[in-house]
Amino acid sequence: MYFLRDIPSDVQHTHSEFQKQTRMKKLMVGSVLASMAAILQAAGGFLPGIGYLISPFATLPILICAMFSLPIGTMSYILTIVMLFILQPGELFVFPFTTGLLALGVGTGFSFFHKRLSVIFAGAVTLFIGIMILLYVLHFPILGPAVSMSFSIMITGGISLFAFLYSVIWVEISLFFFKRIKSFMI
Repeated sequence: MYFLRDIPSDVQHTHSEFQKQTRMKKLMVGSVLASMAAILQAAGGFLPGIGYLISPFATLPILICAMFSLPIGTMSYILTIVMLFILQPGELFVFPFTTGLLALGVGTGFSFFHKRLSVIFAGAVTLFIGIMILLYVLHFPILGPAVSMSFSIMITGGISLFAFLYSVIWVEISLFFFKRIKSFMI
């Protein structure tokens, strides 16, 4: 069954190999990936229309960075938020609570768990919490004006299903890209 399969062992092996790199190389990888994430996330504001199709891919650089090293991934997440503050302040609600938080959740899952379901669940929970905070705590209309700001079981169930499916997609995308770029990072 798909969900019970193990994560490839090269993820944990590459994680331990990356820890042997110099601090300068780790910081350089983290800052380059944070810059890529900031540019991808800001695309929604700079290129209306097509930019909104590009901005979800800001998850990938932070996720890859968190797969290599959780502290460097967290640093990249914070650095991306700072760069977005300068480049596109309108994205400061979206990235920290959705795109970036999903990347940290899945990256943390890769660091601590060995089964796909656990990694997917870690990403889904963080994305779900981020969306719920935006909707019900900050009252930011992340789902558009059609969705009520008052608590609803239907909306909450839909958000949880979306978060789970979106996390499945990002786990597979990250494994695909991880296999191709791991040799460049170490």
